[in-house]
Amino acid sequence: MRVIDQRLFQAMMGLRAMAALACLFLSAALSAFATPANAAATALRKPTVVLVHGAFAESSSWNPVTARLLAKGYPVIAIAIPLRGVKSDAVYLDKLLGSIDGPVVLVGHSYGGNVISNISTTETNVKALVFVSGVAPDVGESASSLAGKFPGSTLGATLAPPVVLADGSKDLYIQQDKYPAQFCADVPLREAKLMATTQRPITARALDEGGGVPAWKTLPSWFLYGSADRNIPPAVHAFMAKRAGAKQIVEIQGASHVVMISHPEALVKLIDVAAAESVH
Repeated sequence: MRVIDQRLFQAMMGLRAMAALACLFLSAALSAFATPANAAATALRKPTVVLVHGAFAESSSWNPVTARLLAKGYPVIAIAIPLRGVKSDAVYLDKLLGSIDGPVVLVGHSYGGNVISNISTTETNVKALVFVSGVAPDVGESASSLAGKFPGSTLGATLAPPVVLADGSKDLYIQQDKYPAQFCADVPLREAKLMATTQRPITARALDEGGGVPAWKTLPSWFLYGSADRNIPPAVHAFMAKRAGAKQIVEIQGASHVVMISHPEALVKLIDVAAAESVH
């Protein structure tokens, strides 16, 4: 009995060794197949696109672009910016950027361009900046000073009487009856009137506030604007884009200040390019 037990024991141990060896080979094989798949999945993951609206607009102004980006598989955040001041708005945006896992393509419209220019570039996950009819100031420049750098802006004459706030600052709006022609002349009138009623005010000091060292000096940039922009003259956009060393400059003939609403496909195409060239 002792001999039989010993042989049985040895046989069982042999089977266990063979099973362990088989498991080892199976695990190695699965790892070999899984690694390329995981690498491919990582490579295919798209960057998050963060959309920053400007003055006299709101986050829903990105809806035509957002719908198309989501359909293409991009994670998208259309942030609501306070429009209280360049530095404070940039800090607000920085907090959001710090909560996002993975690379970001940061898009700014109008005054939103000023905000994205003033983000912190220390250990940032932002890989590309896209300016959409956007202000791209250098040190000390403000949105209002840049808009007046070349003739053509008719914004001032369309502003409503300012709303004086408790701290003495002033909120600015565009007069509703003048909003369609001034802000979004190439948008259907019914939609333009709705935009006029939901416009977000900006403080006068935010438009006059200068910024710090701009992010476009260290991050690659792309520019899109309309040839019929009445808020910021096209000559100003061309000047800022050239100064920033933009990777690509797209001017849409006949487009208004809200080119992202009237020509969303053009912006999505530019975001695709920015993502492909800057996110690795």
